[in-house]
Amino acid sequence: MTMTPSELTSCLKAEALRVGFCLAGACVAAAPPGYDRFGQWLADGYAGDMHYLGDRREAYSHPRHVLESVQSLLVLAADYRTVAPTETSPTEGRISRYAWSLDYHDTLRSRLHDLADLHRELTPGVSVRGVVDTAPLLEREFAVLAGLGWIGKNTLLLTRERGSWLFLAALLTSAELEPDRPTATGHCGTCRACLDACPTGALVAPYVLDARRCISYLTIEKRGPIEPDLRTATGQWLFGCDICQDVCPWNVRLDRRTPDDWRPEREFEPLEGATSVELTELFSWDDDAFRKRFRKTPLWRAKRRGLLRNAAMVLGNQCAVEAVSALIGGLADDEPLVRVASAWALGRIGTDRAVRALGDRLACEADSEVADEIRHALG
Repeated sequence: MTMTPSELTSCLKAEALRVGFCLAGACVAAAPPGYDRFGQWLADGYAGDMHYLGDRREAYSHPRHVLESVQSLLVLAADYRTVAPTETSPTEGRISRYAWSLDYHDTLRSRLHDLADLHRELTPGVSVRGVVDTAPLLEREFAVLAGLGWIGKNTLLLTRERGSWLFLAALLTSAELEPDRPTATGHCGTCRACLDACPTGALVAPYVLDARRCISYLTIEKRGPIEPDLRTATGQWLFGCDICQDVCPWNVRLDRRTPDDWRPEREFEPLEGATSVELTELFSWDDDAFRKRFRKTPLWRAKRRGLLRNAAMVLGNQCAVEAVSALIGGLADDEPLVRVASAWALGRIGTDRAVRALGDRLACEADSEVADEIRHALG
C-alpha cells in the first residue's frame, strides 16, 4: 500500500525520536532563504581560513547539490546538554560542551542510517541521504523552514524547549513529505547578552559572526599562530567556546529544570576527564599519545600542534608559574607553532627562569617567526 506524504512523515518522525533525536520537522527542498546572506558573509571575509566554504559556495544554493532527486528534507536535532561545567585549576583548559563525548558525527550518522533504512522499507526505490555537517547544506536555515526554531543573534539555532545545545542533522529524500509550518519570528527581542559577553567581539552585529575572531574558530579551525591582539581574550579555552550559549536566557532557563523535566542523553554524557584537560602533561606527549587520547573525540580535529598551541595560550593567560617547566619543553618542540605559543606564554609569566629559557632558545632558534616571538616576549 502506498503511503501518503502525511503518513510517511509521521512514521519517519516517530522513528527519529525512537533512535535518539529530540526534534524533527519536515520542509520542501528549496533554495535556503539565507543563501544571499551566506554569500555576503563570505565576501566580507568572515570565513577566515575556512576556504572550503567558499570553494563550495554554489553547492549551498540548493539541496539538489547534495541529493540530485531531493524533494523534501527531514531536519533533525539531538540535545547534547548534559552536566554543568566543573571548576578548573590554572593549569587546566576548558573544553566546549559539544566535545565532552565521543565524536558526535559517528553517533548521529548511526541514527541516520537506522532512519534511512526504515524509509527505504516504507517507500521502496526512494533515494535517501543523511548528512550531519560535512555536506554543503545550510542546516540552520532548513531547521527554521522545518519549524524547529529560529536563528539567534549568536547565529545558532534557538528553540523554546531545548535552547541551543543542539546537534543538527538532515535526511534528504526524493519522496514527498508533509512540510511543517516554518518558524515565522525569532524570540531574541532586545536581548544583547551574547554580543556583550563575547570576549573577542566576534559577534560584530546581531546575527553576524566574524569567525576570524571567534574563540571556537581560533582554537579549532585556525592552523597558524593566534593573532597577538586576540590571545588574552581566549582565556582558559583549550578547545571551542560556550560563552555566547552560556549567557543566553533561553539556555539559562534550562538550568532551572529538575531531573523530572529533563534527562541528558547517555551517548553525549562526558567521558572521564573530558570537561577539562590538565595541560602541563601534554607537552611531554608525542603524536601517538595524542592520538590514543583524542583520536575518537572532536579534539582530534586540532591535532597535536593545535592543542599544544592552545594549551600554551591558556597557561600564558593564567600566568601559571607552575607550568614553566612544561612550557620550556614546548619551547624546544619540533613544531614552530608550538614554540611560538610557548614563547608568548613564558613571556607572560615572566619569572627569572622563564626569561633565561627564552634567552637560551633565542641563541639557537633557526625559525625567524619563532625568533621574533621570543624577542617580543623578552621585550
